[in-house]
Amino acid sequence: MSSRRLLKAAEAFREVVSMAILTEVRDPRVKNVTVTLVEVAPDMKSAKIHVSVMGDEKEQTLALRGLQNSAGFLQSVIADKIDTRYTPKLVFVIDKGVKHSLEVARILKEVLPPDKPADLPPQQEADEELD
Repeated sequence: MSSRRLLKAAEAFREVVSMAILTEVRDPRVKNVTVTLVEVAPDMKSAKIHVSVMGDEKEQTLALRGLQNSAGFLQSVIADKIDTRYTPKLVFVIDKGVKHSLEVARILKEVLPPDKPADLPPQQEADEELD
């Protein structure tokens, strides 16, 4: 199977799973969850769902447990909405990319010099640098 076809399938699974999590999953542990990426195995029998969960480590762990418990339901939603030969077995993992990017932005803000005020005309900025 071509990689383009796998990418299309992964995107279709991402859309269906993210909408199902948002509208159909009733588990109270599953909240503030965003599906960021889906990796589909070449045989399309399994899919790794990367999710970002807003909150602390405890909330992330609870949401991940809730998603793992809802995996069978989400597989049935995929089977109903997408016509494929196999319905993939879903595995959920926490995507730390969003948290890492926020941390990098915070560190850069500390390290880099503050921006010059934007309300001063260029001539006044040059005069202030000379003083």
